[in-house]
Amino acid sequence: MNWLAHFLLAEPDPAFQVGSILPDLLPPGALANLSQEYRRGIEHHHLIDAFTDSHPIVRRSLLNFGAPFRRFRGVITDVFYDHFLARDWDSFSPVPLPQFADRIYSSFEICRAHVPLEACVCFERMRTQNWLCSYQEVSGIALALSRMGARLRRPVDLGDSVSVLEQHYDVFRRDFRAFFPELVSRVSASYKVSALIDPSRTAHASIKQ
Repeated sequence: MNWLAHFLLAEPDPAFQVGSILPDLLPPGALANLSQEYRRGIEHHHLIDAFTDSHPIVRRSLLNFGAPFRRFRGVITDVFYDHFLARDWDSFSPVPLPQFADRIYSSFEICRAHVPLEACVCFERMRTQNWLCSYQEVSGIALALSRMGARLRRPVDLGDSVSVLEQHYDVFRRDFRAFFPELVSRVSASYKVSALIDPSRTAHASIKQ
């Protein structure tokens, strides 16, 4: 799962929320120097990634990719799933997406003095360009993927991979809606996410097509 899911499944504490995406922004050495509050969010990030990467439904989604995107299909699928989370947000959270995004952006300001500048630069771009809400549109995730591809050691325009999404849109959506409630259950067993997740809505989302 990509950043929107990490934030939604985080405990409602600014340091935890910020920590939940820091492994994607900073090298391990920089993460080790952060306080326990941030490290709990970092551990949360790794739990989500491990559960997602090993899940059979997610692996089924990966089968939709051929050349030239097969090498990057894991990170691309993470972003595709965030699109469906944003698109169907009301099925998973009682808090409207714009309001939720504003809470996350506020957490960036609270934590700015305690997080390396490299991450803060990304946070500012996320806030000013409202990345989290942009995931509702296919054009928004195309931009997100292009940004990711540009950061690779050998840049690749991953934005072009939305053609795979458009070709298999219903398949990816069905996989996401089957997988996400299982992820919610796994994370809820270890972390306090009840303030953001409505369990009855999440369970309903798994069967609503």
